[in-house]
Amino acid sequence: MAAPGYTDTDKQEDVKVLHSMGYAQELERRLSRFSNFAVSFSIICILSGGINSLAQATSGAGGIGVGIGWLIGCFVSLTFAVAMSQISSAYPTAGGLYHWGSILGNRGTGWVTAWLNLLGLVTVLGAINVGTWTFFMGAFGPALGIENTLTTQTIFLVVITGAQALINHLGIKLTAKLTDFSGYLIFFGAILIAVVCLFSAQTWDFSRLFTFKNYSGDAGAGVWPQVSDWWVFSLGLLLPIYTITGYDASAHTSEETIKAASSVPRAMVMSVVWSALFGYMFLAAFVLMIPNMDDAAKQGWNVFFWAFDQRVPSGLKEFVYLVVFVAQLLCGLATVTSASRMIFAFSRDGGLPASGALSKVSPTYRTPVAAIWTASILSVLFVWGSSLVSVAGTSAYTIVVSCTVIFLFLSFTVPIVLGMMAWGTSKWDKMGPWNMGRGVFMLFGLLSVLSMVLIFVIGVQPPNDWALYITIGFLVLTAIVWFAFENRRFQGPPMGEIVAARQAAIKAAEQAVGETGNH
Repeated sequence: MAAPGYTDTDKQEDVKVLHSMGYAQELERRLSRFSNFAVSFSIICILSGGINSLAQATSGAGGIGVGIGWLIGCFVSLTFAVAMSQISSAYPTAGGLYHWGSILGNRGTGWVTAWLNLLGLVTVLGAINVGTWTFFMGAFGPALGIENTLTTQTIFLVVITGAQALINHLGIKLTAKLTDFSGYLIFFGAILIAVVCLFSAQTWDFSRLFTFKNYSGDAGAGVWPQVSDWWVFSLGLLLPIYTITGYDASAHTSEETIKAASSVPRAMVMSVVWSALFGYMFLAAFVLMIPNMDDAAKQGWNVFFWAFDQRVPSGLKEFVYLVVFVAQLLCGLATVTSASRMIFAFSRDGGLPASGALSKVSPTYRTPVAAIWTASILSVLFVWGSSLVSVAGTSAYTIVVSCTVIFLFLSFTVPIVLGMMAWGTSKWDKMGPWNMGRGVFMLFGLLSVLSMVLIFVIGVQPPNDWALYITIGFLVLTAIVWFAFENRRFQGPPMGEIVAARQAAIKAAEQAVGETGNH
């Protein structure tokens, strides 16, 4: 059944665009503009990263880390979203980044983009669900008498990740309903926390939001090592930069979105804008509620629960925790959707081992079932494995998460740079319906490149300095694999005459999943 306002003509136009790129409409196109927005908004989930990573600001530069740092970091993310929105409008396919990297560059740049994005998505899924576990333990663990051990963490991750995979398995309709709910819940949760914090604050000292103090080292419970004033503020930018990511999910679900060429780019940009505004609202209110900034800095990663214990009455406090916990669970759900579509898209062009199985779409549920479960299982294995080791006293998990965020932003940067080089050539001679103009694209493309440099420099600072060696090692290994093996084997996405030759196969693939009336 078509969505309200989605006519047969609209559907035929969406499918026509997909066919022109050599792909069949195997996935079910059910996501409305809001649903596509909600997928990215749910993955960004300011109630997840904004809370679980809060100490990066409060135990770094203090109140100014939120008052000014949040806005700067959100603008950094916005530069990528605006630049990618232009490309997503012209090429609305699942696994968007991979296709952009291939079409605007070549199959080699597409292959590298895919691996960067895929590694980032799978491991960030693990990071999100570990953050949910950490929040669960802080909010409910003591009352339930649950011990924070590797065994209990692993059981928790298996259960919630399995549930997220199962919901995705059962179809985009159910997933869309839950991510729509998640979008509204995040808005509600941000307003709720802001109101609770403002009413619980002794005074509203707004100057606190613009007051700098260096809490690196022991003064900030060791969240950051002892560094200079400039560096401690820069490190605090990781709070918004790490939180405001995941908006590429709108592109990954393009083939399930109605009027994708206009809905997807708008969703990418607006998911960042609304996350920035509502995140600033509740985080600023939280800073105003904190009894004392010096005491808050000493709490380290426990600052959110410490402040609520100090100021918010029992009952109301637990209600806030419940809202946040549900939002974080749904954040993981949306991330499974995004990661699985990337695996599906890359696999149907032969980019992964067992590509035949990973690119299969269930005729019953119209979802890439094998890709969904593969992404989920890999994320749990990543967390479990990295929890067993440490590097120079620093958790390997923390280091690898820092690397994967770098990988995600690199996967954004590659197609943006290629787009800047390709615009006006035969590779890209026409903007999609979401058209801000060449000047805006070039400006935000340049800002994205500068932002990538900033993210990389900050991301490899202590205690994550091993991230530099891991990132370089990964890039060297990728180059070796490409030139030794994949350069001869991997063909990339269909282009030119291959697209025309695939039309019969496209029709057969659509008939196999019950998709009719599109030709």
